[in-house]
Amino acid sequence: MKIDDTKEKILAVAEKLFSRFGFHKTSMDEIAKIARKAKGSLYYHFASKEDLFREVVSKEVYNLQSNLSVIINNKELKATEKIKLYLITRMEILNNATSYHETIKADFYEHFDFIDDLRAGLDMWEKNNIKKIILQGIDKGEFTIIEDVDVLIDVFIMVLKGLEIPFFLQGKYEKYSPYIDGLSGILIKGLAK
Repeated sequence: MKIDDTKEKILAVAEKLFSRFGFHKTSMDEIAKIARKAKGSLYYHFASKEDLFREVVSKEVYNLQSNLSVIINNKELKATEKIKLYLITRMEILNNATSYHETIKADFYEHFDFIDDLRAGLDMWEKNNIKKIILQGIDKGEFTIIEDVDVLIDVFIMVLKGLEIPFFLQGKYEKYSPYIDGLSGILIKGLAK
């Protein structure tokens, strides 16, 4: 088996175990056992459990960014459509990103400082890309001219992050996800010319 195949196998097993049991209840021994790899093989690819968890969360963030980039860069969509699709897609993908949920939970009980840069990078990426959508809407006359776009985007991000707790940690995604469309409508009306 190639080195890359071994690393992917370890990541796949770690993702399942972290998803099912969480960061603290998943051990490197268990990952090695289920992956059918020597424990040394895990440490060859990942210096620690934190590094392995970070890689799993990084894959979830990359998946989110890849899917959202398709929406952001779609030349056929109006800015209003992009905002709506962005919200719906973001929450759908994060609903399945269970290791990301673990990082949200950690903010309340402890802090996973080993992934701070990942979360800060995602925040910056989202701010830059939401700004693109809003500026597109202003340029095309869909949205009113906004005095301080950066403040609006900060509030928008706060709203998104505020939804993460009830949706993903309290298990209310299924109950409230049908209303994301309505939320996007409110946001779009607020931006409309």
